[in-house]
Amino acid sequence: MKSNIIFLLGIAFFLSSCIVSKKKYDDVLAQKVKTEGELADKTKQLEVANASLKELNESLSKLKQDTTDLNQTYRATSQKLNDLNKEYEQLNSYYKNLLNNSGKLNRDLAQQKDQLLSIQSNLEATRKLNDSLSVSLIEREKKVKELEQILANKDKAVQDLKDRITNALLNFKENDLTVKVKNGKVYVSLAEQLLFGSGSINVDAKGVTALQQLAKAIKDQKDIQIMIEGHTDNVPISKKSQYMQDNWDLSVMRATSITKILTKAGVSANQVTAAGKGEFSPLAPNDNAQNKQKNRRTEIIITPNLDELFKILGTN
Repeated sequence: MKSNIIFLLGIAFFLSSCIVSKKKYDDVLAQKVKTEGELADKTKQLEVANASLKELNESLSKLKQDTTDLNQTYRATSQKLNDLNKEYEQLNSYYKNLLNNSGKLNRDLAQQKDQLLSIQSNLEATRKLNDSLSVSLIEREKKVKELEQILANKDKAVQDLKDRITNALLNFKENDLTVKVKNGKVYVSLAEQLLFGSGSINVDAKGVTALQQLAKAIKDQKDIQIMIEGHTDNVPISKKSQYMQDNWDLSVMRATSITKILTKAGVSANQVTAAGKGEFSPLAPNDNAQNKQKNRRTEIIITPNLDELFKILGTN
């Protein structure tokens, strides 16, 4: 997909200074449609991944609740086992006493013997159930600990990554970029004034430096996926072209420009997806200049690899 976008940008640059033939225009337009389709696929994949993460958290909550229920059942059966043991001992003692009594107690003795055998059977069945619950409880507690440890490791890895990125970008102003953790992901939000001139898709020198420093901090992290999201305000673009008709096109092309800088600086192209959301995911209402400035941004969303967690849940 990225190579298609590079091709489109190259065509856009070439055709900006010459007249495009109908055939070339149709070819480029077809390529753009294909690229938009691929972007939709990537967006769908991201939604599936987010849904999977939500499902994983729900599975963990259910597993914890099941473990709590098993603990309660285990305690109840243990108490029942103790009670049955006491009753068995009492009846067994009574049975032995009856053996020493006269024959007139034979009827009672037979009845007590049947009751004793019944209790013995019930006792054995309860003991087996208790043993089974004990094994199941141990296995579930082990599974919960494994899941909790994996989630804790993931959270620590995300926090460490956030700290590393923050340290790499300390020399930039807070109103130019922010780094934060949200929903188990690292969000690097870069303001328009750090990266682009008005309406431009070319990254300024200061923005290139920030992106290169970011790439240096994450390029060796092979267990992450990176989404580059371009965002705009709701003001229509002033200069339309054959390849940029609206804010959506602008946001996609800006995301692509940033992607190229990151990959050129060492980030693996297989880990990066470029996307644009135009004006449709604002941080604040586009009702004043300050809010519009907030909305003109690029977000770099870094997601950890959850394969280990999927593997644990797959064996449940």
